[in-house]
Parts: sequence; structure tokens; C-alpha cells
Amino acid sequence: MERRDVVEASSFARNLDRALENVEQPFQVRGRAPHFEVIDLEPGGFDAEAGDGQVASVPACPLENLGDPGFANEHGVRFACMAGAMANGIASVELVETMARSGYLGSFGAAGLPVAEVERAIDRLEHALEPDQPRAFNLIHSPGEPDLENAVVDLYLRRGVRLVEASAYLRLTPAVVRYRAKGVSVDPSGRIQAANRIIAKVSRVEAAARFMAPAPESILADLVAAGSITRREAELAARIPLAEDITAEADSGGHTDNQPAIALLPTLLALRDSMSQEHGFDRSIRIGAAGGISTPWAAAAAFAMGAAYVVTGSVNQGCVESGTSDPVRAMLAQARQADVAMAPAADMFEMGVKVQVLKRGTLFPMRAAKLYELYRQYESLDEIPAAERANLEKTIFRAPLESIWEQTKAYFTARDPSRIERAAHDPKKKMALVFRWYLGMSSQWANAGVPDRAVDYQIWCGPAMAAFNDWVRGTVLESVANRRAATVSQAILHGAAVLARAQALRMQGVAVPAGIPRLRPLSTSPIVKVPLFP
Repeated sequence: MERRDVVEASSFARNLDRALENVEQPFQVRGRAPHFEVIDLEPGGFDAEAGDGQVASVPACPLENLGDPGFANEHGVRFACMAGAMANGIASVELVETMARSGYLGSFGAAGLPVAEVERAIDRLEHALEPDQPRAFNLIHSPGEPDLENAVVDLYLRRGVRLVEASAYLRLTPAVVRYRAKGVSVDPSGRIQAANRIIAKVSRVEAAARFMAPAPESILADLVAAGSITRREAELAARIPLAEDITAEADSGGHTDNQPAIALLPTLLALRDSMSQEHGFDRSIRIGAAGGISTPWAAAAAFAMGAAYVVTGSVNQGCVESGTSDPVRAMLAQARQADVAMAPAADMFEMGVKVQVLKRGTLFPMRAAKLYELYRQYESLDEIPAAERANLEKTIFRAPLESIWEQTKAYFTARDPSRIERAAHDPKKKMALVFRWYLGMSSQWANAGVPDRAVDYQIWCGPAMAAFNDWVRGTVLESVANRRAATVSQAILHGAAVLARAQALRMQGVAVPAGIPRLRPLSTSPIVKVPLFP
């Protein structure tokens, strides 16, 4: 290539990068390689006359246009992007509030918290936000504590919580069905209206199918018999899907089946189409994508595959508004692709369910796996060999196991006394509760930043965190202090819009130069304003 051609190609690359960044500005590329030029256009001002060469047109792509507009309309947000719930209040009131004020939906991490603390979060958000500003609250499947799940639903219905993010549901429960069915009515036009909406986060096809179908008639009948819902509410609930938003949860932090998004999302889209046809619904079911959403490339891929919305998770935990500690945020900022592992879940320990956690800088995954191995191997604490037991008391529990049992009894006496009663007659259940003490405390130590328990921190995290760290290295967002949830979401969506525009050029036969677009985490464009401190 002659020097003049090289100069022209370099100039074209710079101009193209600038044009792609200005996502609200349409433009055209005209000419023949390598003599291309970029022409900015007014909205709607496309020129089909190429002259001597080719013309490729790139429309504007405001961030509001990404995803399904139905999601934004339904939930009163600007953007089809949601900050998903993270348990124990990691998805904090502050996180939900800042997302709402910036045009996003956030879900409060109610799982694992006492009902009274969840109600305090409702109070705080009611005080901080206007009635029409978006917010959601988590409702987690609690197979070992059905009374707690029912109590949370009682709270949500009493306090008028109209949107929940249902997660980790292995099967449908009367509690989640009751939440959906309560208050269902018919509007003046004859269309069924549900007072309470569910965004169901699932990672298995069978779980998705349950939420895409109407509530099971058997559960509805039992709820009517118990006086929990009216017969009319049951009849109407049997004609609408249990959830109108289904999130395909791929390889995420916390509860996950490590599904690849590229396989899970299309599968659920196809399932949605077949089930909507089978049931003849008069409304659309939207399929969103979660797990791995932390960079523009991931978000762009999800939208390109047909996701109605995207859900961020691990990356939010590293933001300053999250309900975790500064030491945890610092650890997350160092995460690399190989720094995650699967470990036993505290809430479903006996079932062998696992969660994805950070392993860099912590011994939690190894120690939790050891406890589950012992649980499988022995029938009681007394069966554990003396040397093994002494090692547990010295390194993991840092106290005699009988002392841990006394703490466990005090906890469940206030929360669920039936657990203590069952454990009194079943030594293996007692052992499970003692081991769960460590699994439960490990996340609390992390959230509180307890210094002498740093090696035992349980930090829910997926590989998305590492991808984000790689993307922002060397930029203003490399610093933990600058990581704010709305800023991060805005940067991801902006990059996704840039990538969509670049792909539009390729589809018209224009070779986009290597390294373009550069996808800087914070745009310098005068068109797209990404505030550092919204």
C-alpha cells in the first residue's frame, strides 16, 4: 500500500471510530477501499447516491433502542438493562436507588435477610424514590424454609410490592403462585391485568417452562381452599403466564448451572414461542439474558440473539453502592478468568446444590467442599475421627463444634425452631446445620469485611467480573472508587450500541479496520454523556 493510501486508511479509521461512538448520529461510508470517507447525516437524511464506489448507511442507535421496548414500558425504565438481585443485601437499597434514578431497574437482594430487614428496605426505597420510579425485590425459593418464603410473600402483598425477581426455583411453590394470583382482575376492555409481576431468573429449560405456563391448577385450587385467593382470582390466573419476563441465567455468580448463554438463550426463545402458541396467550413473554453480562461484547451478543433485556450481576458487587465491604470490592477488582470456582450452597447444602464464588485470595471454596465431603462420608459429628474434628475446630470453625451448635440453636430458635427439633432426633441433620453455620457466616464476614476472616470470605462471583476487569484496565474504571453501578451499565450499553453499528457496516460489505471500534469504557463523545458520578 502506498504512503498516501496508508494515511487515508488511518484517517478513515479515526473518523469511523468517532462516528461509531456518536450512537445517536447516523452516518454513511462512501467510496472504494482504501479511499473511504465518513459522512455525518442528519436523522433520516440517508443518501442512496454513492457516485463512483459504494455507500453503506448506519442508522442512529440510542441506548433506549436496545432490547425490547416492551420491557421499558412495562417497568417504567429508560433502558432494557437490569441490576439483578444479590443475596444478603449485596444488591443494596443504594444500588436500587441509583439505578432507578438513572433509568434502570434494580432488584433488592432480599434473600437471606430477616423479614424485618426486608421491610426496612421497602421503607427506605419508598422514602427515597417517587412512586413511579422502578424497583424490584428478590423472592428466592427456600425449600428448607417454606415458612420464611411465605412470610416474605405476606410482606410483599401487605406492602404493595408489585414486582419481584424470583430466583433459584427448583419447583413452583404455593408462595410464588399466591404472589402472582393475588389481585388479578379484568380491566374495562376485558383484558386480564395482574397486580403483581414476576421476573423469573432460570437456568434450566424445565424451570423456564413452569414460569411460561399458567399457574398449576392444583396449587391454585389449594390456595382457594385455604382462603389465600378468591375463586375468581384463580380462574383468571389460569389464563396468563406465571411470569411475563424470563431471565436466561447463564454462567453467573451465586446459584448457577454454568450454562453457556449462546445455547441457553436461543433455547428459551424457542420454548417461549412454542408455549405462547400452545396456551394462546394475549401477551408477549420477554426473554432476557443474565450471566456474563459485564462488557459491551456480551451485551451486544445477547441483544443480537434476541434478548429483550440484559441483567448485570457480579459486576455490580464491585461497585461502590453494593452492600458488601471495601476489602471484597478490592478482591473483585483483581479477579481473572480462572479465579472462580463452584462451592456448596448454604441454603441448599444437603441437596448438593452449588454456587459460583471467587477463589482468588480466599480458602472458602476448598474449605466448604471439605465440609460437604465430610457430610457425605459420615452420619454424625461424633463419627468424624478425632484428628479430623480437631482440625475443623482449629482452622475452619475456630471454636469447639459444640459451641458452634449452641450458636446454631440460638439462630434457628428465633428463625425456624422446627429445624432444631428435627436435628435433635437426626444426628446427620445436626451435622448439616453446624456445617451450614460456616457457609452462612462466610458471606457475612465478607459483607462486613471482618479482617481476621478474610481467608474465609464467600464472595459470589462469575467470570463476568474478570471480563470487566480486563476491559477497564488502564482506564478510569480500573479504580474501585470510580465504579458506580449506573455508570458501568451506561458504558456497557453504549459499547453494545457501538458494536451493533459496526456490525451494520460489515453486513453491507465494509471491512471495519482492526482495532475499531476501540470501545473506551467512558465515552468522550459530546453526543453520549456518561457521567462518572450520576
